[in-house]
Amino acid sequence: MNNLKEKIKNLAAAYSDNFIDVRHHLHANPELSYEEVQTSGYIRQRLDEFGIPYKVMAKTGVIGSIQGKNPGKRVIALRADIDALPIEEKNDVPYRSKNQGVMHACGHDVHTTCLLGAAKILNELRNEWEGTVKLIFQPGEERNPGGASILIKEGVLKNPAPSAIFALHVHPGLPVGRFSFRPGKVMASADELYFTIKGKGGHAATPHLTTDIILVASHIVVALQQVISRNNNPLTPSVLSICSIQGGHTTNVIPSELKMMGTFRALDETWRFRAHELIKKIATSTAESMGATIDIHIDVGYPAVINNEKLNDEARKLAEELMGAENIETTEMRMGAEDFGYYSQEIPGCFYRLGVGNVEKGITATVHTPIFNIDESAIKYGMEMMAWLGAKAGY
Repeated sequence: MNNLKEKIKNLAAAYSDNFIDVRHHLHANPELSYEEVQTSGYIRQRLDEFGIPYKVMAKTGVIGSIQGKNPGKRVIALRADIDALPIEEKNDVPYRSKNQGVMHACGHDVHTTCLLGAAKILNELRNEWEGTVKLIFQPGEERNPGGASILIKEGVLKNPAPSAIFALHVHPGLPVGRFSFRPGKVMASADELYFTIKGKGGHAATPHLTTDIILVASHIVVALQQVISRNNNPLTPSVLSICSIQGGHTTNVIPSELKMMGTFRALDETWRFRAHELIKKIATSTAESMGATIDIHIDVGYPAVINNEKLNDEARKLAEELMGAENIETTEMRMGAEDFGYYSQEIPGCFYRLGVGNVEKGITATVHTPIFNIDESAIKYGMEMMAWLGAKAGY
């Protein structure tokens, strides 16, 4: 085992500069969810160079396969997301995004690079580990319905069926050279809320002749706060935020239609769908009591990410063997969402964090911002951890 560990670490160190270049290419050429045509082509090109067979799924997804000794002994899946965000990059770096208004601001270029690096390492050492590693380069993580759900429907978890799946995610708040793991609940479900309120508009000087839907919307926003504060178990985190109210266009006209948007997050699936019914009931009754009508659409998004406790413990122990226990931390629970939750509903999953921050170098920006970047020495660590898990987990 130690011999394999050292070989993985040595190969990761030897190839790290090459894969930093890979990250630069991906970062400079980002593509939005379900539009990752060039990205998909680049991944296939690199797998061809490595001699790794693959197939295309979900139009732009690439699913590779590496067989070690005794390929049927175990099957492990390693997943990376490949899409970018609709953000205009403000970093002044040579590999700055070439695509206006599109940026790898969530680190998916890093995830893809680490999985490509791990694939090369695992393929070169395939005679030194047992089983099969399925590589999942997944499109559309940033946009409903989530590329994970599409791939699952197309059979990505079959033929062969993995017994476990792993994915890493950049963590700018975690110093480079460290990883973090968490058993059980890791990230929340995410549902989008859409409301359309209608009533009789008119002159602002004669509100008694109108249905003031601005006032109606204000009451609904306040009333919805009781969904969580008076219905949810306070020991189970949940979030409801109204983030947009669009209605009216001038100072003296009460509009006849208004739209609101928001998000609902939860870490318990039973509570999640009970809350949906409460949201509809409270918003509808409030609107009707004030003389307005309301249309409500809840776009059901990603489920919560729940790490299998046994698999998480195994992965954490392997990480401690690879990096030293002093470099392994516990991930904080977050109300952000990730479509990895679809995988973890189907098979045991482990979603862990890769430290990419460096305070001394001023690399501290959070994800989903136009100045997000990483300490690129993290690439080496990400490659070797994914390769190590692919070779050793799930026995």
